Amino acid sequence: MKTKTGRNDPCPCGSGKKYKKCCMGKAAAESQSSPEALLKQYNIRLKTPEQIEGIRRCGELVMRTFEVVRDLIRPGMLTEEINRAVHEFTLANGARPAPLNYHGFPKSVCISPNEVICHGIPGDHALEDGDIVNVDITSILDGYYADCNQTFFVGTPSPDARKIVDVTRECLRLGLEQAKPGNMVNDIAAAIQAYAEGRGCSVVREYMGHGVGLDFHEAPSIPHFRSRLGNVPLVPGMTFTVEPMINLGKRDVRVLDDGWTAVTRDGSLSAQFEQTIVITETGFESLTPFDL
Repeated sequence: MKTKTGRNDPCPCGSGKKYKKCCMGKAAAESQSSPEALLKQYNIRLKTPEQIEGIRRCGELVMRTFEVVRDLIRPGMLTEEINRAVHEFTLANGARPAPLNYHGFPKSVCISPNEVICHGIPGDHALEDGDIVNVDITSILDGYYADCNQTFFVGTPSPDARKIVDVTRECLRLGLEQAKPGNMVNDIAAAIQAYAEGRGCSVVREYMGHGVGLDFHEAPSIPHFRSRLGNVPLVPGMTFTVEPMINLGKRDVRVLDDGWTAVTRDGSLSAQFEQTIVITETGFESLTPFDL
């Protein structure tokens, strides 16, 4: 007795279409999107409502930390002073800065001015009028992680500075529009890549978004350009970052001798914006929200 519906059999839903033209793809997608399949195939851990609430609380602290940082962004401010403020505020609120001692990173926050793409180490560098500076804050609160990045103008921005910051912010907004069940990571990536390259900018390949929440970096990787890594379904309960790094010039990267600081090889400006999000039944929720 035949119990399995064949590709060319009438679809069990009663549509009158063949199974392969109707619900077969949906059934395959649902099977691929189950918690067990996501963990086995992609090592993705879907989060429970309680875990999402923990990440949300951590995200609220991260955004309060940015309010402290925003008041410090001005010409003459040393990046180490910003690091100290982030460190002290984080500890005072019962949390820990995730970057500190992570694989040997020596500071509590990444601060990356101008041509620095990411992982800038705070120190005695003084911000100057006309600079841009991206600040990447990740906190750990009650065992939960939230990760966010914003790029700020220092004083009066040049036309090039305004362009790269505006393009990068819009890249994040357009990418997040694609963050919904039924889409793939590549839908987010394609929206970002198309807009950035359409404005004459480039997308960094070496650094990507990532799962986050129960650890600093989890599966999956979230590329900001179309690739095989983006062939991952978006499913309610997934928590990850979208954090496009966009260069005004070419996409090529060079890492300095400190082993951390990544800069544009051609010296062009680079900007970044990032939010931690959770996929919901109807779209997404930002757990580190700011206006885009």
